[in-house]
Amino acid sequence: MFEDKKIGFGITASFCTIKEVLEPLRGIAREKAVIYPFVTDNVYNFDSRFHNKDEFLREVEEITGNKVIHTIAEAETFGPDRPLDMMIIAPATGTTIAKLSGGISDNAVLMAAKTTLRNRKPVILAPFTNDALGMNGVNIMKLYNVKNIYFVPFGQDNPVKKPNSVNADLGLLLETAGKALAGEQIQPVLVALKRDR
Repeated sequence: MFEDKKIGFGITASFCTIKEVLEPLRGIAREKAVIYPFVTDNVYNFDSRFHNKDEFLREVEEITGNKVIHTIAEAETFGPDRPLDMMIIAPATGTTIAKLSGGISDNAVLMAAKTTLRNRKPVILAPFTNDALGMNGVNIMKLYNVKNIYFVPFGQDNPVKKPNSVNADLGLLLETAGKALAGEQIQPVLVALKRDR
């Protein structure tokens, strides 16, 4: 499905879930796609209690076979002269969603998304945010209605302790991307997540 497709994979700083994107990234690589990894400044510069940045970035580069792109200048080259077939942002934090909704492209991931949309190609968002059902809800709904933006199905990850929080079901990322290439939004978008809490 993705063989020889040029796919941008943007990783933003949802540190508690950041390592979960490695398995779908491997799945895309197994499909023989050409993957360009993009990361935000926070992913590039900071460790967290959930990961060591150097080990994580090295693993991303090993999976994709390409160097991590972390500057706006590098990302901007993926415009009309070097277009991506698709851009995936996983995890897509609330900050990333809010900035994209506002037309802000102040990091490599957002610049790659902007160039992909400018080229009328799909951008897939896998939301991981604590305020999806709070202040960021309006941004999600705005983007849901923007042409060429698609969502990985998501649901509440801990409705009792974090009632405004949602996580994407990364097990559906590849299927979402395949449908997006055909111009379709996978349904349903709102799903019940399996929780072990």
